[in-house]
Amino acid sequence: MTEPLLLVQGLRKVFSGRRSSPGLVAVDDVGFDLRPGDSLAIVGESGSGKTTTARIIAGLETASEGRVLLSGTPIAGPGVRRPGSPDIQMVFQDPSGSLDPRQRIGGAIAEFLTLRRYPRAQRRARVHELLEAVGLDERHAAEYPRNLSGGQRQRVTIARALALQPRILILDEAVSALDVSVQAQVLNVLIDIRRRLGVSYLFVSHDLAVVRQISDRCLVMRAGRVVEHGTTSEVLDHPRELYTRQLLEAIPRPGWKPRRRPSLTTL
Repeated sequence: MTEPLLLVQGLRKVFSGRRSSPGLVAVDDVGFDLRPGDSLAIVGESGSGKTTTARIIAGLETASEGRVLLSGTPIAGPGVRRPGSPDIQMVFQDPSGSLDPRQRIGGAIAEFLTLRRYPRAQRRARVHELLEAVGLDERHAAEYPRNLSGGQRQRVTIARALALQPRILILDEAVSALDVSVQAQVLNVLIDIRRRLGVSYLFVSHDLAVVRQISDRCLVMRAGRVVEHGTTSEVLDHPRELYTRQLLEAIPRPGWKPRRRPSLTTL
């Protein structure tokens, strides 16, 4: 069996509170692996710890306990001097917050190419290549973010992340702010990129319909802990946990009417 590209072991994150408070445990003993070319979804309601887990892996939060290894090298955990790795890039929910409104699209992508010490003479061609990879064309390089649609801006952030040639792309609710038709277009782009480039995905989402389309495996989190883990079809078609079944029941369907029931967080 292929060795894990990413290995997460005993991950724990406590946000400290006031002196009289023990603090908030956002992530509690989380562990999983991600193999080359794999796509793993982390799902759960708001506050389940899924985004905090992703941010620790990306080096944007520090872990209180546990460790994260990339190809056997620690990149997060107590004692790691510089958390994170350029081989892991993160795409966020709101592309507008990730792009400088004063900077043209081509410049935003080229800026990332300098981090890879890409030859100046070849940057323009590489920018156009990256735009094409996400379904845009070279004319978009001269545009400002305000002139693009939400779906186009999200494609730009994906292209910019790919400029660093990452082995892992973390997608944190990357399509949740988009209309359904635009969601489908962006998901198709991601599926195509994964097929052609072999990039591994860590897909953070609350949308189980999207998860079914994009991921091979699914990990369900509740209150900072992993409650269920398996292939996407196993978890979504034959859930073992009551919490997972409740998440599935909450998906709107034709003729669906909400029923009054206790909040998941109070069960």
